[in-house]
Amino acid sequence: MSERIFITGIGTGVGKTVAAACITEALQADYWKPVQAGLTEGTDTQTILRLVANGVSVCHPEAYCLDTPASPHLAARLENITIDINVILAQANELQPPLRPLIIEGAGGLMVPVNEEIFTLDLIRQLHARVIIVATNYLGSINHALLTARVLQHTGVPVIGWIFGGDYHSNEDDVVRWSGYPKIGHIPQTDHVDKAFVRQQAQLLTASLHTLLA
Repeated sequence: MSERIFITGIGTGVGKTVAAACITEALQADYWKPVQAGLTEGTDTQTILRLVANGVSVCHPEAYCLDTPASPHLAARLENITIDINVILAQANELQPPLRPLIIEGAGGLMVPVNEEIFTLDLIRQLHARVIIVATNYLGSINHALLTARVLQHTGVPVIGWIFGGDYHSNEDDVVRWSGYPKIGHIPQTDHVDKAFVRQQAQLLTASLHTLLA
């Protein structure tokens, strides 16, 4: 199974990286974050390396690493760097594993600008990836979740389903019903994310992922 799965969120800080780690572990996939903005607390790739334990997955280096914790287009502008989408697409082709999925983690949500012209949504389409949406419950999250779903529906981007995080809330069932996209699973809130936690959550996600990817 060789395909591209793009992890996007309904906003920033909704748990994309932990979800990406669990999905990478569950599918024994490779991981790649094309653009990392903000290096103070380390990179998301370093986090995935710390959390994934299957011995098969490969974490590929970023196409662009930016110091400024901001949207990629703004970080690049402040650092006098040009983010070239063709560079990202070429690297995706070079590192795509022949027998495993490639998990691609985006920055924030669909309408985050990657550069001065291209948004994350456009990048997903050019990568020919299917999407997993990561959401968590907060005031306004239903609106953000359904706006995300509506944009994907209107642009025809294929969606695998939802992964919810944090404490369970009945809003999850409402979002699934209103969006029409299935629920892959729920990753509970924890103060200690480590290999054991990721392995446990990966096991719980594996059946749903394989069913929806079939």
